Amino acid sequence: MNTQPTLTKEGGTTGNTGDSQQSDGLKAGLKNRHLSMIAIGGVIGAGLFGGSAAGIKAAGPGILLSYALVGTMVVFVMRMLGEMSVANPTSGSFSAHADRALGRWAGFSIGWLYWFFWVVVLAVEATMGADILNGWIPAVPQWAWALIVMVVLTVTNLGSVASYGEFEFWFAGIKVVAIAAFIVVGGLAVFGVLPGADTSAAGLSNLTEHGGFLPNGYGAILTGILMVVFSFMGSEIVTLAAGESSDPRRAVAKATNSVIWRVGIFYLGSILVVVSLLPWNDPSLQKDGSYVAALNSIGIPHAGQIMNVIILTAVLSCLNSGLYTASRMAYSLGRRGDAPKAFARTNAKGVPQVAIIGSVIFGFVAVFFNYKWPDTVFAFLLNASGAIALFVWLVICFSQLRMRKIILREAPEKLLVKMWLFPYLTWATIAMIVFVLGFMLYDGGSAREQVLLSLLVAGLVVAIAVVRDRFGAKAVAPAEPVTKD
Repeated sequence: MNTQPTLTKEGGTTGNTGDSQQSDGLKAGLKNRHLSMIAIGGVIGAGLFGGSAAGIKAAGPGILLSYALVGTMVVFVMRMLGEMSVANPTSGSFSAHADRALGRWAGFSIGWLYWFFWVVVLAVEATMGADILNGWIPAVPQWAWALIVMVVLTVTNLGSVASYGEFEFWFAGIKVVAIAAFIVVGGLAVFGVLPGADTSAAGLSNLTEHGGFLPNGYGAILTGILMVVFSFMGSEIVTLAAGESSDPRRAVAKATNSVIWRVGIFYLGSILVVVSLLPWNDPSLQKDGSYVAALNSIGIPHAGQIMNVIILTAVLSCLNSGLYTASRMAYSLGRRGDAPKAFARTNAKGVPQVAIIGSVIFGFVAVFFNYKWPDTVFAFLLNASGAIALFVWLVICFSQLRMRKIILREAPEKLLVKMWLFPYLTWATIAMIVFVLGFMLYDGGSAREQVLLSLLVAGLVVAIAVVRDRFGAKAVAPAEPVTKD
């Protein structure tokens, strides 16, 4: 009987799993169109719509360089994650890969940190969505809207993975269509060929006038990076979702190969239109938000309400995906013995109900903290999760350095997607991420607080992982059965 370690669905070091393998598991309920839209929409968060104005104020037109640098870093990280996930698709994604490549402590730590990040995001997005809905229907209090939104999306996720996929298909589709329409309409206005539009303030000259391309100096590019880096979080979701598709390797490979044009079009393309339609220092950018201000500048009627609808869609999409992602990470941790066994149980539809309910309960608690103690308890949670995105990307890089050797040794035929210029670009990406973390510490203010509190939480989780390993917590890493609906 072969007891040598092999590549498994959950990425753990396993031999003969014997009776530990469960008969239930996730089902392949996601269709290709679901995964395609999840991959495209995963890089478009509410942060792009709501947070870009602050970046433009800090760096001027040079914010394009900030987006380009962070986008390049994300492309490299996704390429590395794609390499590992195509070879070994799993609902645990990078956490399972870290478990396999770096040790059980790494998989445990980054898995729980990522789960913590998303349950805090649930509270942030629910509050943001409730604020928009309360503005439309003020008779319903804001807390009630947050509750309604959370309950509806929880029920959706509890139904089946196909329900999540269908909702996300339409949510992401609206975001994609909105950004594409904005780029087309704005681009026509920039070149003065949009019928009936006021293009007097528009033009590529806005990129170099009003103080130049870098009106606040080269250092502003780094400040801009701190403001835009977290709007890219979510790109990795498709690698978790692919584990519940009929052809996960193809889905991950396709998403990985398309990340370049997705970042280029949706981020760089839309921001280029914004800073070309009106001067970077126009007060309306900060007052109304970058996209609303840009649309108002060319006379698009009801631009504010249009963008509120789109932002609400982005918020619901983020909530939907956040709940899905947190529950699947909890499920994966449960499968590997790093979370309560109940998290690994699935119903007849292949839905990890306990993992979903457990995640949403913590989401509800975070929402309560946001309304009850927004400047103390919730501020701590928010800052403590602020740098986790960068920690996740760093772990992906180090995991890939090790996993390349493991894949080549055990299953070289599965190395269908390769990181470019390995290992040089991997090390370069590590250096970029460490530099960003270092600059956050140097920059001071909220950025420093985010890094320090995130390090505190990460240190606590790693300490728990090390203690568990030392005192012999039993690893459970059966092959994860994924069956078709």
